[in-house]
Order: sequence, then C-alpha cells, then structure tokens
Amino acid sequence: MTEFAPRKELLVDGYEVVIGIEIHCQLNTESKIFSNAPTDFGHEPNSQASIVDLGLPGVLPVLNRGVLDRALKFGIGVNAELGLFNTFDRKNYFYPDLPKGYQITQMAHPIVGKGYIDVIVNEGDKNEYPKRMGITRAHLEEDAGKSVHDAVDGMTGVDLNRAGTPLIEIVSEPDMRSASEALAYIKAIHQLVTWLGISDAVMAEGSFRCDCNVSVRQPGGELGTRTELKNLNSFRFIERAINREIERQIDIIEDGGTVVQATMLYDPDLDETRIMRTKENADDYRYFPDPDLTPVRLDQHTIDKIKEEMPELPVARRTRFENELELSEYDARILTGSRELADYFEDVVTEVGTLNTKMAANWVMGDLLGALNKDDQYITGSPISAKQLAVLLARINDDTLSGKMAKQVFSALYAHEGGSSDDAADKIIEEKGLKQETDTGAIKAMVEEVIANNEAMVDEYRGGKQKAFNGLVGQVMKASRGSANPQQVNQILKELLA
Repeated sequence: MTEFAPRKELLVDGYEVVIGIEIHCQLNTESKIFSNAPTDFGHEPNSQASIVDLGLPGVLPVLNRGVLDRALKFGIGVNAELGLFNTFDRKNYFYPDLPKGYQITQMAHPIVGKGYIDVIVNEGDKNEYPKRMGITRAHLEEDAGKSVHDAVDGMTGVDLNRAGTPLIEIVSEPDMRSASEALAYIKAIHQLVTWLGISDAVMAEGSFRCDCNVSVRQPGGELGTRTELKNLNSFRFIERAINREIERQIDIIEDGGTVVQATMLYDPDLDETRIMRTKENADDYRYFPDPDLTPVRLDQHTIDKIKEEMPELPVARRTRFENELELSEYDARILTGSRELADYFEDVVTEVGTLNTKMAANWVMGDLLGALNKDDQYITGSPISAKQLAVLLARINDDTLSGKMAKQVFSALYAHEGGSSDDAADKIIEEKGLKQETDTGAIKAMVEEVIANNEAMVDEYRGGKQKAFNGLVGQVMKASRGSANPQQVNQILKELLA
C-alpha cells in the first residue's frame, strides 16, 4: 500500500487554488427523516409529501432512528469525532420549495465532527499521488423540495416529493489545490457511502450533490474571494466546472478586476461558469434550536454495536488483497472499486482457491468487466455468477479447457446458455463438445502425421526457422479441431523433431 505523503501544492499560472467541498448525500432510509412518507424516486410530483413535510399547523416531527445509524457509520468510516450529544436547529429562509419557511438541520452540535479521508489523486495516471483530505463536519438535515421550471408553460412549479428526505451534509476542509484533487475527494466519499450501504448516491437522481467553493490567491497569501459552484451532478462536469471557474477568476485578477462573492452555475454546453446570484454579505439564517426535537444522546454501547456491523473498509480490503492474496496494487485497487465487485471476486477466489488469485483477477477484470462495460452494466447485473465463473476457471486448471475454449464457454455463459445453475459451464462444455484432448498417445499420433505430411516445414525448422515450428503447431491444432492441449503439442513436437 502506498504511504501517504505531505500535502502537494499545485500552482495554476502562478496562483494557488483553494477548494472546499460540500456534499449533500441522501441516506437510503425507506421513509423521510421526520415523517413516514416514502423516499422512492420518480413518482408523480407532490405524491410523496406528508402533512409533516408540508409543515401544516399542529404537526410534529419525529426523528427516524435509521438516519442516526447511517450517519454514525459514515463518521466511523472517515475516522471522525462522533457527536454523542447532538441537536437539531432551524435554519430560517424563504423559498417556494421550503413550505415550512425553515429547514431542520444540525448547526450547533452535529453528529459527526472532525475527520479525514485518504485519497489517490490522478488514480491510474503516471502522475498519481496520495493525499489526506480533512473533513470539518457532517450533519443531518432534511432536504427541500424542487422548483420545476419546465412543467407548465410560462410558470414555475414546485414538487415537494423531496421535502423531508434525509440528508447528511459533508463539509470538507479547504484542503484541495486543484480540480483533480477535488474530484479524487468526491469520488472517495462517493465510494465510501455506497460501500457502507448508507446511500445509493445516484447523482442523476439528486441523491449525491456537490457544491464546490473555489478561490485563488498568491502562494501563501490571504485567502481570495470564493465563489460557490452549485449542484454539480456528474464527475466529469465537476472537474470541468472547477477548471473553468479557476480560469475565470485568474482572468479577472490579471485584468485588474475583483472577484465577486457569488453563487455560480456551470453550463456544460458552453463549457463556462456564470454568475447565478451575487452575495454581498453572509446570509443570516437566524439559527435557533428546534423546540419540537429533543437532543439526541448516544452511548458507547450504541457506537460499539455500529462498529460491529461495519464492513471492512475499502483501504483495508485493498491492503488485504495485496498482502494475503498477493495481488498487485493496481489489481487490488480495481477489484475494490466497489464493495459488490470486491465481494464477487472474493467469492470466485473462495471457490478456486488462493493459488489461482491472479487468474481469477485477470478473468474478472478483463473478460467479465470488459463485457459488462460494453453493455453499460455493473457487476450487480452480471449474467455470470461467481460460482459459474469459478467452475469455468476450474476447468482451465484441470486441463479440460484450453484458453481458446474457455473464451467460447465464457461467451456462452454470458449469453445465458447452460442455465442458471452453478455447473452451467460443465453443461456448455458437454453440449458443445469443447473438452480438451489430453491423451498423450492420441496427440502423439496427430503430431507424427503432421510431421510426415509437412516435410518442407520440418526442414525449415531444422534449418533454424522458429516460425516453421509455430506453423507445425498450428497444423496439429487444426487436425485436432482445436481440442489438443497446446502445452502437450509443443512438448511432443519438440521431442519428435529432435
């Protein structure tokens, strides 16, 4: 495992970039944070907003216990201080999609305090490097509704289905010095919340949203005026938006202007950032404790129980793959890209044995992930189960299949041939007659016949032309219709030609 080095400073046109990230991550509870309304995505507008979410007179919020467990898992996952005493506050502001006129959040006493996450910047690139990113806090809050500008001609509609949806807002330290570092941090948080099973983090559905605070300054100087890029919803757009905003701010300063504190939007079609609204002063949200919600007091027993339920974290699993399964750092990193992929790989290794981990890794990363990526599928949608792939690899090991034959069986498995049983590979081998010929006597007879019928090629080989030997091997494989064991063919052919 790579050792983590001190922070690496990067300059852009002589300026130091300072970036902090706020991530709003939806927690995957079945009901909302303070009501029993469902949280499913994609329903008709305003069909999932209860009287609590609407803030009707006389209703009271009731905290969903599930959000506490999920927030604590995240806090443990980022090595954070945990708020054993945490409270809820009202954040007061007026907006059409906030029916109560305030948002319930955690200001004074959040459930997750200071922590950190270790990331790899420019992962897979020759310029990759490790960095530790600080996390200031993570707090629970309810989501607002959504203003819909294209639902009714000439009017803006309000959909309150998301109102009251449970969120954990994750606030980073301003530790990022480039768009690449910001992207690495966001990807690491995204991987962690999905790995822990606390969120599906589908950016296209709004369950993982990022706000990026960007400023530039002279190296080591006073912090510059920051702007906030709002609601970026894809990794590609995040990196592009930050880079464009850095360029915009540097151009303003170089032209003698002043960067104005503002909320920015990114236009992917024009590949530019532009001001949505300016901010002269910090917003005054008039926070005060929510009188309808009592403080949450957690004991160490609760924390210990959550820790027992925690899965092995990505970095620990990657390290174990390297040390115990003797995988390369690259292979271990790919195979721990998601918890589901790591589980699938380990299920294969359990079946084929640890002596075949490299072969298992090659088939999972190469043939299987290649086919899934081509079909735009994840490992969870694999048509080949871990046990089915393990049986295929076992048939390579026991010389039932050659490498070429194994590819044919894999393609048939991927096409759902052979059924859904664990021994589907064996059925395909039987049905297609793909069993490899390993009888030494039978192979020797074929080799002798090829030698007798190809005197010119034999003379060329004995004259020092290695290509002629490969040609003779090809003739034997052709005679056997590809069923002869290539290693045995090579060995017997060399012996007879000698």
